[in-house]
Formats: sequence, C-alpha cells, structure tokens
Amino acid sequence: MAEQYRMPVTKDLMKRLIKGEIAWDEVLKLLRQEKDDDRFEKYIQALKEIVNFDDEILVRLNEYLYVVRTKDGKRVVKCGKCGHDFGDYRVNWKINSHIIVREKKEEFNEVYGFEEISPEEGWSEIREYYCPGCYTLLSVECVPPGYPSIFEFLPDIDSFYRDILKKPLEDESEDWFKDLTGEALKKF
Repeated sequence: MAEQYRMPVTKDLMKRLIKGEIAWDEVLKLLRQEKDDDRFEKYIQALKEIVNFDDEILVRLNEYLYVVRTKDGKRVVKCGKCGHDFGDYRVNWKINSHIIVREKKEEFNEVYGFEEISPEEGWSEIREYYCPGCYTLLSVECVPPGYPSIFEFLPDIDSFYRDILKKPLEDESEDWFKDLTGEALKKF
C-alpha cells in the first residue's frame, strides 16, 4: 500500500519542501512513504543552498537557526539568513540575541489582536528574540516576568549521527551534549 504514495525525493524537492512550495497533499505523500537512506543528506544539501554561510550544517534548530561546524571545528548556532554567529550551540542562543519585551496590555494587543485573549498584565511578558545581524524574528515566548529564557532545544548531535544516521562524527565527544548556559551567564 505504501508504494502507491512513492515519489522520488530529490534535493530540489527537499528545497521546495523547506520553502513551503509544495501542496499539502504532496507533503502527506512524502510523510507516508518509506524514507530513502540518503534523505537527510539531500535535506542538508538543500539547506546549504538556502543559507548565507559556508560552514557544515549539522542540524537545523528552526526556520532560521542552524547548528554548524565551523572550519576551526567549533559547533555554533548560526543565522541562515545573514550568517550571524550566536556562539557555542550548548549555550542558549537567546542570551546573545536582541530582545524586545512586551509587558503592557496595549503591547500584548499588538501581538494578539484582541484584549480578550491577551495575557494578563503583570502576570506575563512576551519576549521577542531577534538576530543581531539581520534583525530577523527568531523566536517568541510568553512567560511570567523574570522567568529565564527558555532553552528550547539542545540536540544530542553525536547520538543522532551515530545511532540514527549510522554515520558517527569524527569529533564525537560526551562533552558536546552538555548545557553550558549557566557557565556562560556567570561571565556577564
């Protein structure tokens, strides 16, 4: 039955998928079919044509952020739109971004559009995180005032490459999968 959904997955198809240029029914066909062994490689190749840097892409964090391996062997978060380097991927990239904080009801309404569904002033704040290089909006969070920036995703890249892709990275180390945000904040 899965064979009826089979469509060839090319780098160009992956690029169109990333850019949102594929109809939903075609996306469903891709989701339902058996995965090619080289699908992740095609995905990375497609991403390389979209981003604004030459470093090796290891994983994508969101629409604009990537964990890359630089030419000197560091693993850092970079903006795909402008190439801004946020530093070590084990440190929450948000602490190195530009932040706009909305605290007042009228500011909430600019985001939500209706007062009835806006957060309660004094109980919440909306934080918008922007790239310092191109000022692209990268993330938004609604949290209680004073709550630390949410570290949304610390990928275990070595396990992913070793256990899922069956292609271990040559610089694999237990030290790569460790949250270093606390240590970085001590330097502020």
